[in-house]
Amino acid sequence: MAGPVDQTTVSAASPPHGHMAVNESCPYVSTLRENPLRIGISTRALFDLEEEHRVFKTEGVKAYASMQLAREDTVLGKGTGFEVVERLLALNQPGKVPFVEVILLSQNSPDLSLRAFKSIDRYKLGIKTGSFTSGRSLAPFVPAWGIDLFLSNEDADVKGAVEGGAAAARLGNVPKDRNETLAGEVRVAFDGDAVVFGPESDAVYKEQGLDAFLAHEVANADNPMARGPFGNFLHKLSALRQVYLTDADVSKVRIALVTARNAPAHERVVRTLRAWGTPADEAHFVGSRSKAPILRALGAHIFFDDQEKHVLGAATVVPAGHVPGPHDPAMPVIPAN
Repeated sequence: MAGPVDQTTVSAASPPHGHMAVNESCPYVSTLRENPLRIGISTRALFDLEEEHRVFKTEGVKAYASMQLAREDTVLGKGTGFEVVERLLALNQPGKVPFVEVILLSQNSPDLSLRAFKSIDRYKLGIKTGSFTSGRSLAPFVPAWGIDLFLSNEDADVKGAVEGGAAAARLGNVPKDRNETLAGEVRVAFDGDAVVFGPESDAVYKEQGLDAFLAHEVANADNPMARGPFGNFLHKLSALRQVYLTDADVSKVRIALVTARNAPAHERVVRTLRAWGTPADEAHFVGSRSKAPILRALGAHIFFDDQEKHVLGAATVVPAGHVPGPHDPAMPVIPAN
């Protein structure tokens, strides 16, 4: 895990991305340089610290600190959030104001920060800033840094970040069965309701049933849905997509929607994204089928869903994050027809 950054394989069927330059005429170039996409990530989400975390849980903070200090010069392995962070940072142009910033957030003490930054340097990640809180909750520092997306392994910090106005997700383990994907490209996949979109349609289903939900969605197909917890992040990611968009309508940033909705409830999804000006490169309306095979075929570098069962299934094949939702995580939000 401590070796050089992995090289990816380019499929003969994949479009060439190496030549993609920044579209300097895109208005979002200046917008993102003034206010970049900011990702906050915990050390345990960025790096593989599971062994150290077990020591912390079973033996306490002193044993944990001793282990970290003893391993200060040992490069950390890659965690669940490593690949998407690495790929997003690679979109920045050398010597220019970045489009993407990543801030490291850790409950470690400042004295234990050296190992993390040495590992960052070893992997040549462009992460220069961070907060180390000596056990204090990270949640207050998410809005303080102006973070758009926060990734962590801790429920409390994720929920606190959501309360602070950021998109946030709790990451699972590093997937063991990964497809290699095109170098120079980042693929982000989202669930729809209660993630990108608001939970209002779900409320119709809960209160009135499936037939009423379908009738509601058909009747409101032309009415854009409200933004959900990841709506603002999607807008900013879409702006980054447009910065690299070519005349052939291909970008280094690829956005996908993987949702349990199916026809006829699909139309409102498409029309909402159109109204928002945030078109998806791919949409998969899977109904009652498992999302994992679709996500594996897609080669997502991260997937966000508010249902625990979908996250657990997806996490076997792609990095996946659980988004806190307003409902029972065991119950389907939008059932298949």
